[in-house]
Amino acid sequence: MRTLYLVRHAKSSWAEPGMADIHRPLNERGRRNAPFMAARFAARNEPIDLIVSSPAVRARTTADFFATALHLSAERFRSEQGIYDASCSRLLAVVNALPNNATRVMLFGHDPGFSELAQYLDRRWTDVMPTCCIVRIDLDLDDWALVSRDTGNVVWTDRPGDHPGQH
Repeated sequence: MRTLYLVRHAKSSWAEPGMADIHRPLNERGRRNAPFMAARFAARNEPIDLIVSSPAVRARTTADFFATALHLSAERFRSEQGIYDASCSRLLAVVNALPNNATRVMLFGHDPGFSELAQYLDRRWTDVMPTCCIVRIDLDLDDWALVSRDTGNVVWTDRPGDHPGQH
């Protein structure tokens, strides 16, 4: 059994028009939503073996809030260039290469790739992930390399917009 959590980065800033996309930070709403959603996730008491984040500042910052709330050591946090601006097929390759000693993994990245990956893994799930949304996908598999179309089951989602004062 594997559990994959997809977390779209919190709302980012467009305040500096010339800034490279990868360097864009969180805006005020993002800085409010990310720690709130991290605390909500921590309260679920669902352990995480590994966090893997896009190197984009907005994704890394969101992931940092979760790593702090979950008290994860630096050894259980890594950056993966392949997540940045990735298509569904590229994200699947990242998932297929995850280490099998990590059975519960949380990825931090971007849309539309993350929504497409969730839909690919469980075709019954047709939503689109807003910023700072968390999607839990259970996979009845013993090897990340076996993850493919319709091998997942979306168990739950949580969005900042579901909570008063967070949108």
